[in-house]
Amino acid sequence: MIRIENLQKKFYKGDVHALKGINLEIPTGEFVVLIGANGSGKSTLLNAIAGNVIADAGVIMFDDINITSLPDHKRNKWISRIFQNPLAGTAPGLSVLENFRLASLRTKRKTLKIATTLSFKTFVSDRIAELNMDLENKLDQPMGALSGGQRQALTLLMSVMDNTRLLLMDEPVSALDPRTAELVMNLAERLIQKHKLTAILVTHSLRDALLYGNRIIQMAEGSIIKDLRGIEKTRLGKDELFSWF
Repeated sequence: MIRIENLQKKFYKGDVHALKGINLEIPTGEFVVLIGANGSGKSTLLNAIAGNVIADAGVIMFDDINITSLPDHKRNKWISRIFQNPLAGTAPGLSVLENFRLASLRTKRKTLKIATTLSFKTFVSDRIAELNMDLENKLDQPMGALSGGQRQALTLLMSVMDNTRLLLMDEPVSALDPRTAELVMNLAERLIQKHKLTAILVTHSLRDALLYGNRIIQMAEGSIIKDLRGIEKTRLGKDELFSWF
């Protein structure tokens, strides 16, 4: 699905070389965990794929379509993103139902009125009920009134409302308590499997790096230095992973 060739990015007038000729292929349906110390280039790579950062050199192909120079809003028909900050990615002043309606129209033309039907409300309520967070009866509540964990869980559900094929997650549970973080990550894995998504997770959690995904990539100083998948990843232990740092 994704082919990256010689991707390079510099910041601060060239003083910081964030990506140094990245070459990477990610097949359809693969769940990649991206790890590395602060400043290793993980988030820059994710931003380059999402279109929030435009590379200085190199190529990004998505299903044989060159998206290297496309802005983020033109990649939305394929890509959804979950941010580190639970407050990002939703409209806090709109109700839960209105947020879901916007998500369902993410790649379609919008009008001034956000119309919802009874059937759509029932559909959303049934989906939210699967979370077991007692939110299905709060569809008219403003999204901004919910906790960070509740918003992050709902954001995940909204990410698959409209033909998403690639899910990008940038430390999605780092701001959550351990119990809620586990719930959100388990939900992410279920959605990835159910909808057969390709996914990339950036994390600093060694536990999550071992527990989720079928491929793990370590970055350092703008380069990929380790890339394990399949059986190699399953054999990786916490002590060995910790030694990478």
